[in-house]
Parts: sequence; C-alpha cells; structure tokens
Amino acid sequence: MILLLGIGNILLNDEGVGIHVINRLEAEGYSGADLMDGGTGGFHILGFIQSYRTVVIIDASLDQFPAGHVRVLHPEYARDFPRQLSAHEIGLKDLIDAAFMLGSKPDIHLVAVSIKDFQEMGMELSPEIEAAVPTIMKSVKEVVDSLTLPQEPVKP
Repeated sequence: MILLLGIGNILLNDEGVGIHVINRLEAEGYSGADLMDGGTGGFHILGFIQSYRTVVIIDASLDQFPAGHVRVLHPEYARDFPRQLSAHEIGLKDLIDAAFMLGSKPDIHLVAVSIKDFQEMGMELSPEIEAAVPTIMKSVKEVVDSLTLPQEPVKP
C-alpha cells in the first residue's frame, strides 16, 4: 500500500497546504492510498513512514517559482529535496535520512507546492494556493496511479 503524507502547519496559512490536500482527499472519499496528516513532520511519524514501501509527501516549498507552482519530485536522499521545504525543512529531511540509516527508507515521491511566505498566522489558503489545489490533487492521484496501475508494454 501507498501512504499519502500531508506535511505542514495548518496555523500558518499556505504552509499547511499538505494538510489541506489530505483533508480534501479524505472528504471526497479517495481510497487509492492511505491518507495521513503528518503535521509538521518529526521523528514521531518515522514508524509510519517505515511501514510503507512507497510514500507520497505533499508539502509547501519556498523557492524561486510563483505561488501555486506544483512539482513532482522523486528524491532519493535528503540532499535531493528542495532547499527550502517550508518551516519544517530540517525535520523532514532528517526523518528521511533516519529511515535510510535504519535500512527501511521507502520509495519517496514529493509533490512540492511553491508558496510565497509562511510567517502570517491563519488557517486559510491564499487565492493562489487555493486555485492550485485541484492541480495538486490531480498530481497526487497521477503519482499514485503511476505506481499502482499496470503499465502497458512498450511496442517496438
């Protein structure tokens, strides 16, 4: 089975986009993978991550892209993650490294959502991120489908 892991601080507006997406997938009854609100990450979720072969992480990223830009990455090690994964950057990267050192790192896919800032308190997504939510959800579902649906053989 696949774990969809939303990471973020729901109290910091756009920084909580991963949690918002998990909540919306749950509300629509999505059953293509197990859903988990991972909060701001940290070692308390290491056991959950280690119990899956594949984990798709949804997280906010402070980067050079405009707010609402969605990228799907397949990082192998902590150094392969975007340099500025929002407010909990070190915790998530350390978590991945810990799983690797313990010999049970799952196959990780990251749906990174570019945001402007995460310092403002509040529980609402900005208009740019709200408008990107359907794209984020589509990207997440495409990643899961690519991992679970049978692939057609390549024709010569």
